[in-house]
Amino acid sequence: MNRQAQAAVMFLVGAALLHAGGTNLYLRYVKAGLQPLVLAAGAVLIVSALATAWYEWKRARARKEAASEAQHEAQPEARSQAQPEAQHEAHVHPEPRISWLLVLPLLALILVAPPALGSYSALRTGTALQQPYGYLKLPKSDPMPLNLVDYAGRAVYDHGRSLAGRQVRIAGFVAVDSAGTPYLVRMALNCCAADAQPVKVGLTGKIPPVLQPDAWLQVTGTYTTKQTRDPVNNGPIPFLQVTDAKPIPTPADPYDETWNN
Repeated sequence: MNRQAQAAVMFLVGAALLHAGGTNLYLRYVKAGLQPLVLAAGAVLIVSALATAWYEWKRARARKEAASEAQHEAQPEARSQAQPEAQHEAHVHPEPRISWLLVLPLLALILVAPPALGSYSALRTGTALQQPYGYLKLPKSDPMPLNLVDYAGRAVYDHGRSLAGRQVRIAGFVAVDSAGTPYLVRMALNCCAADAQPVKVGLTGKIPPVLQPDAWLQVTGTYTTKQTRDPVNNGPIPFLQVTDAKPIPTPADPYDETWNN
């Protein structure tokens, strides 16, 4: 690719980043807190592309003017001999058109939004539950809305002391293992979707008779001492005694970024 083509591709990449950062599309790739960096990167690429195109245009114009002046000063015979040689040199190394295939991944980024990681990845990756540094004060509402990762941490590492006698409401997508055990899952991430790992909560009690993997549920229930071990990494998986469950739409941000707080 020549410089103009490179500038065009750079401009398209910047436009794609601005589009992703200005919508919820960026949440399929990185955590919500990185939105300003995505927008800034898109703006920098667009400015760089415009500056490159302007610089190349000025350089080409200056080169053309210099060549025109040289032709006027040269003898007619010298011009007639130099012109074929210049044309020959211009066509000795044509730029391969196949390099434009590099634009295809960019078009895929713009036109196709990848789905969020779901039950397939969750069941093949060990739970990422870690002991939190501390616990925030719980709301007084009943049932109390609670982050799935927060519930899992309190159930395992606080032994449910802050959950005893309280009804909680958590949300996540459904995963069902080979034994038929249902789990509610959130994919937790540090930076981007590439490092996403699942945090799982087993479901027991009043479970819906039909569970569709990857469907999102809002579950109300109470703490139970029941736990199991993740067969992938032997990590702890707490359970929730379900009293009510209902389907909900997929949230705008399908990932949970608060797991290491």
